[in-house]
Amino acid sequence: MQDELVKLVADRAGITESQASKAVETVMGFLSEQLPEPWGGQIEAALGGDVGGLTDAASGLMGGLFGKG
Repeated sequence: MQDELVKLVADRAGITESQASKAVETVMGFLSEQLPEPWGGQIEAALGGDVGGLTDAASGLMGGLFGKG
């Protein structure tokens, strides 16, 4: 998923894939540091290709928001 995001950023921003990769890594690092667990780790896992944990975390959050968790 990270490769797709890098290509998307490069295309939309009109920058090279190398520049886009640095931008994506910077944003990922910022989010993983700033968001509470399990969100920070789940974002890294999702962009690394493991979306199952992110889906589980999102379901838990949504269930908690709506009293179903």
